Amino acid sequence: MRDEISRLTDALARPAGESSDFDLNPAIRAASSRPLRPAAVLVGVWLRPEGARLILTKRASHLKHHPGQIAFPGGKVDAGDNGPEAAALREAHEEIGLPSDQVELLGRLPAHETVTGFSVVPILALVRGDFHPIPEAGEVEEAFTVPLSHVLDRARYVIEGRIWQGQPRRYYAVPYGPYYIWGATARILRGLAERVAP
Repeated sequence: MRDEISRLTDALARPAGESSDFDLNPAIRAASSRPLRPAAVLVGVWLRPEGARLILTKRASHLKHHPGQIAFPGGKVDAGDNGPEAAALREAHEEIGLPSDQVELLGRLPAHETVTGFSVVPILALVRGDFHPIPEAGEVEEAFTVPLSHVLDRARYVIEGRIWQGQPRRYYAVPYGPYYIWGATARILRGLAERVAP
């Protein structure tokens, strides 16, 4: 477990640029002048006896943005939040009932721009102790975990595509069992995997 924590903290010290939903699709990049709304997500690594696991959610199917998709706990940075870290902790508590006193913040990963106009700051953190996720039914259909080793293995990632707004769009995916992890979530994780790799 100590080795996994060291790999994550060492990764944070390595330089890395920001990422975007447009990384694999430069021809359809949005205007650079468009205003981006601030958001934050918690990249929570839960330290378990059987090994470190990443906490993810499946978004509720009725949501306007990204219904049914796999995502980190997180959302918009509100006016009352003291920065992205506070927003990520608040959202994780609201969405899956994660107590903030069980979370050790490690640092920020590079911001990620989404096609929906958000600048998302991923907050890398450790989660310790027993925790029973309680999905908030209005936003989250399911909370689940994935072995950290799975998402840190670059060989697990594939580039796939679909039609978006009438044009082919390519994106990263890192499937795990019944969970299709793709889009911004997979791109953020791919960036972390690249920094962790020796």
